[in-house]
Amino acid sequence: MPSGPTSFSPDAARRLRLRTQGLTLPDGEPGTPGASPVEVVRRMVALQGQDLPAVLRAIAIRSHPGTTLDDVRAAFDAGELVRGWTQRGTLFATTPGDLAALVSLTAERVHRMGRRTRENEGLDDAVIARAETVARERLAAPEHDGGISRAALLDLWQQAGVSVEGQRGYHLIVTLALRGVLHWGPFAGAQQLMVATPAAASRGVPAEDPDAALRRIALSYFVSRGPATPDDLAWWLGLPKVPVRAAVSALRDQQPDAVAEVVVDGKLMLVGQDPYRPGLDAGLAKPSGVVLVPGFDEIVLGYQDRELVADAEVMRIVVPFTNGIFRPSVLLDGRLVGTWRRAPKAGEEPFELVPGIPARARAEVDAAVAAWPLG
Repeated sequence: MPSGPTSFSPDAARRLRLRTQGLTLPDGEPGTPGASPVEVVRRMVALQGQDLPAVLRAIAIRSHPGTTLDDVRAAFDAGELVRGWTQRGTLFATTPGDLAALVSLTAERVHRMGRRTRENEGLDDAVIARAETVARERLAAPEHDGGISRAALLDLWQQAGVSVEGQRGYHLIVTLALRGVLHWGPFAGAQQLMVATPAAASRGVPAEDPDAALRRIALSYFVSRGPATPDDLAWWLGLPKVPVRAAVSALRDQQPDAVAEVVVDGKLMLVGQDPYRPGLDAGLAKPSGVVLVPGFDEIVLGYQDRELVADAEVMRIVVPFTNGIFRPSVLLDGRLVGTWRRAPKAGEEPFELVPGIPARARAEVDAAVAAWPLG
């Protein structure tokens, strides 16, 4: 008879999730040996990226030790990494191939959900078409193949009679990104520039079948974020649960050894088999210690159900004003216990933790903040 799912305690599941997320190794050290920023992002498909400095750090801390923010920016400058509105109407950092795959799966739904906003902003089909023509002409000009800044594009639209008052400019950019016209690419100083998004055919690659793309992305999700559920994946993608559950079921039928079932505190979850990581139970008995992550990190935002790593009390610290701004977070043995900051005010501690954290653990958090290597 086949054996049943492996059972994990919540502590072991949190440690496993840190490992699949690329935040620790079995011996507790951060980073993935030999992983470049591009390999990190390719493995994870996409990382939450509306806060640009935060996502650069999220990629760097998952890369091989010694990776700098300049190394991550260089991957964007080389066109190997990009940033676009891939899912849930939110910016994510991803690779060019997965940008195309994700947008093909999610853009129609996101665009449909934004219809009322466009109507309220007066962005009808004629306005959008005019904005698209101006953007395409500018992005196609050989003398401007390095990209265009947001301010310069808005100025071009104004000159062409396309109003960008209020939030109109932002919504026009998002609309064109969802249409596959543009995305954020190389850097000019501290800011990213927008560049043209080439069609798959012009990149010399065949367009990916949507069903195959969803199965592939599902596998990567469970490899890089497990233990997790199909409903976590559906939320992460911003897609309905029924087709996502069907895709996961088809994946497991086609590749029965690719995803393992685990039971965490009575809940059935999935973990992808990763050739770069040891077996499910290797190294999970040892506490993982303190792990610091930047704001908006996937260890917090990569799941619909966050109860495994965070309770309501700590989430009120991480998102203090319910404004969608997720602060840099402190994890202790995989559980969220507070927030941290690099430059506290005079006399303040560089972290804010939930009550009851022992003095020794607080000292470890203090040391980790002081040793944070990424500015």
